[in-house]
Amino acid sequence: MRRVCSLDELVDGAAATFEVGKHIVAVVRIGEQVYAIGGRCSHADVALADGDVDCDTKQLSCIRHGSAFSLETGVPSTLPATQPVPVFVAEARGDDVFVSDQPTVNTPTPSPRVKRVES
Repeated sequence: MRRVCSLDELVDGAAATFEVGKHIVAVVRIGEQVYAIGGRCSHADVALADGDVDCDTKQLSCIRHGSAFSLETGVPSTLPATQPVPVFVAEARGDDVFVSDQPTVNTPTPSPRVKRVES
């Protein structure tokens, strides 16, 4: 686990980008909870931290095409993205935020709710 910032440096309900080891990670604060997912959209290779956070559903949306990724699983819930982004363990310890330098081992598979429609 690596310290990335203080908890006060994260805006509640917004994402920030950090380099953790060899990974670019989007870190999101919702209240006192922190989440970390891969920093690039799996569909368009766009910075996810530039997108909007939905605090109720715990999702981060890509600014380019609107795909929403779960902050807990990395799985997209909307098209056009069909592949998940990696998820990293994130913890607030006192005033500091720590993120693992490797994604979780059990990288999720695409959600069955996301289906490609042939036209």
